[in-house]
Amino acid sequence: MAGAGTADVTRPPIREVATLHTVFPVVFAICAAFSNAVATVLQRKAALTVPASQGLRAGLIADLLRRPVWLAGILAVIGAAVCQALALATGPLTIVQPLFVLELPLTLVVASLLMHRHLPGKGWLAVTVVVAGLAVALAAASPAGNRTHVALDRWIPALAVCAGAVIALAVAALRRPEGRARAACLGAATAISYAVTAALMKAAMHILDEQGLVGFLTAWQTYAFAATGVGALFLLENAMQAGPLVASQPALTLGDALVSLALGITLYEETIRTGWWLLPQLFGVALIAAGVFALARIPFTQSLVAPDEERETAAAP
Repeated sequence: MAGAGTADVTRPPIREVATLHTVFPVVFAICAAFSNAVATVLQRKAALTVPASQGLRAGLIADLLRRPVWLAGILAVIGAAVCQALALATGPLTIVQPLFVLELPLTLVVASLLMHRHLPGKGWLAVTVVVAGLAVALAAASPAGNRTHVALDRWIPALAVCAGAVIALAVAALRRPEGRARAACLGAATAISYAVTAALMKAAMHILDEQGLVGFLTAWQTYAFAATGVGALFLLENAMQAGPLVASQPALTLGDALVSLALGITLYEETIRTGWWLLPQLFGVALIAAGVFALARIPFTQSLVAPDEERETAAAP
């Protein structure tokens, strides 16, 4: 009787801990995606109030620094980074990064509220399709595992392959004129860079947890994720300017999730369901792709990314 009583007492906490290990990274990842969405909208709203100028970027930054909306956007970026770090520290890469697919739909929803813009019915339908596809894909994949240490002999080939792919895509983009092909190549290169940044950030967060601040500041992963993050932002800016959003955004959104999935499995030994479970996973990915393509075609989406004409209009006397 005593043994049975002991078993009954110990089992619920085990199940509760397992549930929390899933809930925490999901909540933090969604908060990060939401913070990034808020940051995008606030920074765009601030940019529309800044007079257009030829060159002199320092003057532009000085103007933006005097705008509380832009500063709020910077705080949202910082909040997103903190939430992503917490998500990666508490959960698998294969759960956290795919949830960033929600960033584009969340950006449009936030923009429709804060900028008083109308999101058409087909936009809301596309948002629903993306969310449904993500739910189906993650539920079918059921990612598991949360390895905290990756040996250097695993990092070297993974980083070499990713760096080679990024370089190849960047070279291919430079050989093409501005347009869909160039934007798609740079979008894919950005996606790989973001996925590598997340994988390195996850390792750095575990080092911070286990070895403290000194270990974090002396770990090569810390400086590697900072460098790849800067590189990803540089590629993103070029992707946005290289061609239409409908070419770069799907490559960026889907590429980040798929490369992160691959890195989670190969580096961190995370697992997903296989066999017939692959069918609903592919169906979920197809829904996400369809929704992202539809969202990227909406003029409202285009205006949030590179609305040069809007800024000039707003700055006109």
